[in-house]
Amino acid sequence: MLRKAVLAVSFVLGFHSICPSFAADATQDRRVWRIGYIANSPPTTPEIQRIWDAFRRALQERGYVEESNIVFEKRYLEGKPERAPDFANELVRLKVDLIVAAANPATVAAKAATSSIPIVMVSVADPVGAGLVESLARPGANVTGIANFPQDLIPKRLELLRDVLPRASRVAFIRCLKCAALDPPATEAARLSGWVSAAEALGLTLAFIDLSAPQGLDDATAAVLRARPDAVFLALNPVNFFLRKQLADFAMRERLPVFAFAPEQATAGSLMTYGINYRDMWREAAVYVDKILKGSKPADLPVEQPTKFELVINLNTAKTLGLTIPKELLLRANEVIQ
Repeated sequence: MLRKAVLAVSFVLGFHSICPSFAADATQDRRVWRIGYIANSPPTTPEIQRIWDAFRRALQERGYVEESNIVFEKRYLEGKPERAPDFANELVRLKVDLIVAAANPATVAAKAATSSIPIVMVSVADPVGAGLVESLARPGANVTGIANFPQDLIPKRLELLRDVLPRASRVAFIRCLKCAALDPPATEAARLSGWVSAAEALGLTLAFIDLSAPQGLDDATAAVLRARPDAVFLALNPVNFFLRKQLADFAMRERLPVFAFAPEQATAGSLMTYGINYRDMWREAAVYVDKILKGSKPADLPVEQPTKFELVINLNTAKTLGLTIPKELLLRANEVIQ
């Protein structure tokens, strides 16, 4: 009996000495990762649910199953960027393993809250200018992920506006001053100058209107009406995205075409959007999460930039507004809603 026991122990010890990686993998498999998640909107609408599902499925493909070996601490700004610091500090106190932060307010807050917990940013405008990373190739600290450079797309979006509205002269440009205040003053000044220059090159005048929180919607829409624009142009920010349906409904009532940045805004009723595919971006975010949980350092993972942009046209909105979309634009569109 004693000899059998010794042989059994020897076999177990020998197996682990021969296959140490198996033991390590088994230990890792039993770990439950706790992920902080700060996004703008909860998945209560079909378009946001599709974005969340893309992220969740991409994680599942890499072996992470929600409520099994990965648990999310979810926090939603709901169009209120001032919530971000409290959410970020709360996640740090919870000692999460990693923070996923969508857009600038959440990412800036997360970086201010921790220098040790890895942060995967998603759709952050100019992360170098915002002081979040040292460079795109070598982030240098605890933040990496996917950047978004909406400033580069402003001229193209304005050209699309001009294609549809060749006689337009004045455009209401709705932005978020509270969001802009998160960036260094020089970055914001350059952004503002770029917008104005792009508009002037097309013979357009921009009327800048602040919408920094959902409760400011009535004041902002009243300011739009006072500006008497030919169209409404939405800057990329969490507030405009969160209020996408309300802004589209207002513009429809006032017979104003809306030009925006995300396909989900066209689904909500904006006339036209040109920008990144958010589902693709969130699938890529899952790749960063996987690499970091497997041991990669954010400082060594280059920041990705989107290379694919999509044109989405809401033909129902065009018909309601009595607008004819040029055939060449319809042929170029990635999606036509009708």
